[in-house]
Amino acid sequence: MRPEKFHGRYENEGKGCDAPDCQEAGEFRAPGTRTPGFDGPGDWRWFCLQHVREFNAGYDWFEGMSADEIMAAQSPIAGWERETRAFKPGAGTVPRWADFDDPLDAIGARAADIRKRAAGRQAMARFTAKEAEALSAMGLGPDTDLHSLRKRYSALVRRFHPDRNGGDRSQEARLQRVVEAYQLLRKSAAFT
Repeated sequence: MRPEKFHGRYENEGKGCDAPDCQEAGEFRAPGTRTPGFDGPGDWRWFCLQHVREFNAGYDWFEGMSADEIMAAQSPIAGWERETRAFKPGAGTVPRWADFDDPLDAIGARAADIRKRAAGRQAMARFTAKEAEALSAMGLGPDTDLHSLRKRYSALVRRFHPDRNGGDRSQEARLQRVVEAYQLLRKSAAFT
């Protein structure tokens, strides 16, 4: 019984097995006569499952290489001996994509968003974790000053205090969080 799926199978290609005197379908590809290069992997040979297994068992990637070439190919630093663009003498010149047209501002918008988030983190760095939590409880951002803190506190107390909202006591827990947040923030070193 032939399994339905093997890794590497190319079904419905219409190719026959390249092994001599084999009538099976060539569903598996193997490296061909031309070596891989800039234009791709070279020509492919097509084999049935039995013949591709035989091919793989006898395949030697290093065939035709000298001992020095084999050592260079197996070296853990292979490729690092080449000079990269960042370290070339002309690295400070304008990149080749500098004239890229971005009509939807997809790249620029993302960069602006990244800068905005970084500025927000930097602004928030002046507050401790508890102070940042208190700012969040009051609905304020990191760019808040002492005047806007007092103004926001006053507005929230008027909104949540039972004497000001018709006797509704359902917001007392929220009012307590606002009062505690204000007491913590008004003494914060970030506002001095």
